[in-house]
Amino acid sequence: MQNRFIKNIIFLLFLNLLVKPFWILGIDREVQNMLGDTSYGLYQAIFNFSYLFYIILDLGITNFNSRTIAQDQKALNKYFASLTEVKLFLGLVYAAIVFAVGYLSGFREGFELKLLFWCVLNQILLSFVLYLRSNIQGLLLFKTDSLLSVFDRLLAIFLMSMILWTGWFPREKFTIVWYLQAQTIAYIFTIVFALVIVVRHLDECHFKIDTRFFCHIIKQSLPFAVLVLLMSVYSRIEPVLLKLLLEDGGMQAGIYSRSYRLFDAGNNISNLFAVFLLPMFASTIAKKENLSGLVKSSFSLIVAMTGIIAIMCIFYSDEIMQLLYKPELHETEAAYLQRIESYSTIFPLLMGSFFCLSTTYVFGTLLTANGSLKQLNIVAASGVIINILLNLIFIPMFKAMGAACTSLCVQALTATLQYIISKRILKFELGGKYWFHLILFATSIALCTYLLKFLNLNWMVCFGISFVANCGLIFATRLLSIKEIVALMLPNAKNA
Repeated sequence: MQNRFIKNIIFLLFLNLLVKPFWILGIDREVQNMLGDTSYGLYQAIFNFSYLFYIILDLGITNFNSRTIAQDQKALNKYFASLTEVKLFLGLVYAAIVFAVGYLSGFREGFELKLLFWCVLNQILLSFVLYLRSNIQGLLLFKTDSLLSVFDRLLAIFLMSMILWTGWFPREKFTIVWYLQAQTIAYIFTIVFALVIVVRHLDECHFKIDTRFFCHIIKQSLPFAVLVLLMSVYSRIEPVLLKLLLEDGGMQAGIYSRSYRLFDAGNNISNLFAVFLLPMFASTIAKKENLSGLVKSSFSLIVAMTGIIAIMCIFYSDEIMQLLYKPELHETEAAYLQRIESYSTIFPLLMGSFFCLSTTYVFGTLLTANGSLKQLNIVAASGVIINILLNLIFIPMFKAMGAACTSLCVQALTATLQYIISKRILKFELGGKYWFHLILFATSIALCTYLLKFLNLNWMVCFGISFVANCGLIFATRLLSIKEIVALMLPNAKNA
């Protein structure tokens, strides 16, 4: 079973690395380039606003369903109808809450409400995709689930590629609504595909409203739901506050979104790390085995991956922003360089924030595996309060830069608190020697990247050389060894 699980994770990572970066850096970037910062910034503010309430659509149902069916596949017949009814009800509740709060928050104009409608519809459809996938995961159809994890994006990429690059659709008439509608179509086809697979494994299905079951689900999942809601707020609220607090909030949200794009791409991959670690941590804790080795190896691996990416992006921020964003039509060179400077000033802060957030996929996942949701909720609630207070101070003063500074501060704080709490509760030890190697690694890759940048070569060549050299420094500084990576990926190999 474990070998099958590992293969699925590798396949899942491969597909996501193949598809999702192209969506974010190709399609999404081109859409913003066509629309400009103001229009795209408005969309990002409304999208993030709708995402803040996403947990209402799930309430832990996805995790409950996947776990329950994996334990007893006959549970698919028992729970499918009831959970589907619950999901439909939650969709209506979610839509009502988002529109009500959105109207009170100032999203009242016709076009804003139109964008909100399509964002809300897509969030509901996405929640159904994930719910149907949880049934497939429970049935242990790992390859099918991996394909479904990117099926909607592949369809959306196909549709958007036709709209953007075939010339069949007039570019001057393109609006953000087309972008949202393409995603809607992709989600609908994915739901149909997933539903066909699930129905094929159903022996019987009787729809009947069961209020006791509904209350049981909410009671069981409420702590997790609160955690996800709080983390969504302090991780996604910046574009919303930029739109609401500033007169040019749409433009500032657009500037923030351009710098945030690589953060988002990297986070999509780092997040899969938590999926991989959760069952490993849970198994180790249940067996009362020593956690130190697993924590050290997993933390070292994510520090190595994200540390190299973050530091290299910081040193090459100007070049990367110029690579991603070209001059607009009739834009002067001076105006273009000024615009790039505004992006590249924010970008390093967000990459620092990305590094901090990535470390929480180790210690936050460790606390989740231990069932320490109360402590995680306290940390997340603290993050929300500090985030809102700092944004209220910094955004009016520094605009998008203030939001980026707040993001870095809050992510660094929550990551530190999660490490301290998990160490105190679970008693693992990393040791002073380990921290020495970690500091040596961080210093070495920063120095290496800085020095190689001055080679008399094209910056992309320097970037590539730096990347290879920094990967070598992972082992040269003894942050990780090949043996540790093998032990992390195949922890039972030594017992085979």
